[in-house]
Amino acid sequence: QVQLVESGGGLVPAGGSLRLSCVASLRTFNSFDMGWFRQAPGKEREFVAAIKWFGMRTYYGDSVKGRSSISRDNAKMTLYLQMNSPTPEDTAVYYCAASQRAPRPGEPDEYAYWGQGTQVTVSS
Repeated sequence: QVQLVESGGGLVPAGGSLRLSCVASLRTFNSFDMGWFRQAPGKEREFVAAIKWFGMRTYYGDSVKGRSSISRDNAKMTLYLQMNSPTPEDTAVYYCAASQRAPRPGEPDEYAYWGQGTQVTVSS
């Protein structure tokens, strides 16, 4: 059974930084495309970032581009999201997602496996 467990959320001051982690119970983690999504109350799930298994190519949502970095440690089966200078608009539940192949990495439907999410609240 695939499990994705996020951590690193909490209360973050605006202008600070946050780092989220997602540990995957995937023996073939290194062959999965991975992504981060977020959902704020009353809003649709939004693409944050993704990283391909092949070539480590990265993709970012417009709202976080330039101040976020997605990375992965295949040996630790862990996905990371580093976000700098967060604002209250970044407040949301952040989800880790995994896909054996995600031709459209920004689309939630491409991902078969999801974590439970971790709450990030950015205070002004």
